[in-house]
Amino acid sequence: MKGYWHFAAIAATMSMLTILFDSYWFVAGFFLWLFYLYYDDRLGKVPLFISLTCFLLFSLHIPSITADDSHTQTFTSSQIAGEIVSPIDSTEQKLDFVFADEQSKSKLLVVYFPDEEAPQNALEINPSLKYGASCVIAGQPELPEKHTNPGQFDYRHFLLTKGITHQLIVDSLDDITCTGSSFLHRIYKSRTALIARVEKSISKETAAWLNALVLGDDSLIDDNTVELFQKWSLSHILAISGLHVGLIVALMYFILIKLNLFTKEKAQWVMIFFLPFYALIAGGEPSVWRASTMVLMFIILNKTRMNLSVTDTLSIVFLLLILFDKYIVYHIGFQLSFIVTFGLILSRKWFSTTKPPLIQVLKISFVSQMMIVPLQIAYFSIFQPLSILLNFIIVPYFSLFVIPFMFILMLITIVFPVMITRLFDRLFVPINDTVISLIESIDGVADYPMIIGSFPIGAAIIYYVLFFVFMSLLQKEKLLHAFKYGCAFSILIICLAIRPYLSPTGTVTMLDMGQGDAFVIELPYRKGVIFMDAGARFSFQDMEPTDVVYKQVIKPYLYSRGINKIDAIFLSHEDLDHIGSVPFMVNELKVAQIIISDYYEISDQEAFDWQENNVKVERAAFGEQIEVGGQQFQVLSPMEKRATENENSLILYTAIGGKSWLFTGDVSLNEEKDLIETFPHLSVDVLKVAHHGSNTSTDPSFVEHIKPAFALISAGENNMYGHPTPEVIGTLDTAAVTILRTDEDGAVQYRFNHDEGTFYKFVP
Repeated sequence: MKGYWHFAAIAATMSMLTILFDSYWFVAGFFLWLFYLYYDDRLGKVPLFISLTCFLLFSLHIPSITADDSHTQTFTSSQIAGEIVSPIDSTEQKLDFVFADEQSKSKLLVVYFPDEEAPQNALEINPSLKYGASCVIAGQPELPEKHTNPGQFDYRHFLLTKGITHQLIVDSLDDITCTGSSFLHRIYKSRTALIARVEKSISKETAAWLNALVLGDDSLIDDNTVELFQKWSLSHILAISGLHVGLIVALMYFILIKLNLFTKEKAQWVMIFFLPFYALIAGGEPSVWRASTMVLMFIILNKTRMNLSVTDTLSIVFLLLILFDKYIVYHIGFQLSFIVTFGLILSRKWFSTTKPPLIQVLKISFVSQMMIVPLQIAYFSIFQPLSILLNFIIVPYFSLFVIPFMFILMLITIVFPVMITRLFDRLFVPINDTVISLIESIDGVADYPMIIGSFPIGAAIIYYVLFFVFMSLLQKEKLLHAFKYGCAFSILIICLAIRPYLSPTGTVTMLDMGQGDAFVIELPYRKGVIFMDAGARFSFQDMEPTDVVYKQVIKPYLYSRGINKIDAIFLSHEDLDHIGSVPFMVNELKVAQIIISDYYEISDQEAFDWQENNVKVERAAFGEQIEVGGQQFQVLSPMEKRATENENSLILYTAIGGKSWLFTGDVSLNEEKDLIETFPHLSVDVLKVAHHGSNTSTDPSFVEHIKPAFALISAGENNMYGHPTPEVIGTLDTAAVTILRTDEDGAVQYRFNHDEGTFYKFVP
């Protein structure tokens, strides 16, 4: 099997893709390829048999994740007995761990939220919480939250990909009684102690980078920095990878051999025992295990005098990790780590043609970036073309300076007094601040991302074929041919980016943002993207809007649709549940104009934000026709200034996808009566029910007058206001109106082509 282990790895990959995408095309293609190689005498019987066996084995081994998996287990007892099977993750905000129920054998995520007013160290309150402890927990497991909007993070699915079906939120740590622990608890306790020692010995800024790059804990790194690194495809720097493991191996060899502490033979035995320990100390992420296991394999092969290629070794490590943890295939770190490593191995001849280390680092950075493009777009919907150039600058800085410096500083922190440690700390901080400031400056002037939305699997296959041919030609120094293939995969990405501009399909989406309004109109051929309100949740302490809805609902939806520009936002009135997300949209997205009524009172902060971001502000008067991207909107209200903001809500009438629509904001019964009197022949197909279904509007006479076929209600699940009220639901039911509501149906989307369209519920 020597020299053919990559066939077994490819077989496992085909099993994984078949399960992930629920498509048997991968099976057909893989089998045809194998038998072609066999009949062409390029593949022997043994590799063929082992490849087919691996495909069958991993098809049965890798779990298929569906949304219904979490419903298969029910818990009748309020006392759950089992074992803690993960490290205890304890912060000021929460404590959580994974718990295996001994009766059902299913896994639960146990979560405890400390008292914000009197925070205490949770592990000091209940020191019996340890990895491997046998526990009895009082409480009732529940299903995790499921996403209710397109593009939104699906927490339930995320936990299922870790084998966790339920979560259990405990009110008090006294509800958990534990005894015993496992050997691994001591290792994880050592990790916690190291992290605490680092935080006490050096500044918070340096400690954040040291803990992230050496110990795999990035919780201290500023959220803005994490977001900046994600935006510019630099997140791989924050994850411990092969480079980190290679550096620590080199450092260990230097200490053990060059200082004459051990012979080379004994140093290898030290590394065999040390590397698994370090993988656990570093957080146990897939990229760490991949790199550590590969080094272990090479050491063992060297000691046993077995001669396997790098490709064979990588393939065996790939198979072992999946066998050890069948859910690892769903981990983005696992996927990125192996696809980058695979690309680097295939490109090693190209790297060897260059002697200067800096040029080699730049080449490695280029290949790494190009290998992750499909996955990056699939997971984050965004691609920064200039990120490849930025990586050329930043990756060498981290590879040649920061990461080695952090490992050395870790040793100094353990061995030497705090005074010496802080000298190194003072050296690092100004240099690193300068580099981070450089990235922020580049972000300020060169932030031109491609919001692509999705990367179909077919396009990903074409991309990798083109890129591999490109690299093959590059290694053969056929530069002109390589350039043509480079242009080909670049054109592929551009074609994916312009898909919406070629599509005749449009949509109207009522987002589920809880208690508030946010409607998105996407015109065919991307002629316009229009918002009808964009509400937010707000803090009851200071009544200021939070960015939760924007970050968790609006932005993911827009990115999933390939949108980074808003042509217009209609704001019905000043309530935060209708306008609270607008400041975040204006500051981060390209918003062309905001349209408000004559009686909307612009705050000083709004005036500053809109002017600062070059947003055009337009007043819409009663009876006026407003056009956005060729779509006409008629202003039906307010006719005159009323006493309250709700009564001054902007009412808009438009025709979209063969249906007439009425957007009503939070108007009351009086405004509905005015509409009946002013527009005696008004009728609509789709009514946006005013004020989230409150009984202050949607009068039976109004519904009878406009005769809607559909009613859209945006209301939070189990909201404190009781919206929509039974009176409103009764009125609509009596009129035989089809009701679509976010608290039950999630996001509701109307997809249309020309004058035909259909409503779809996101939650069936």
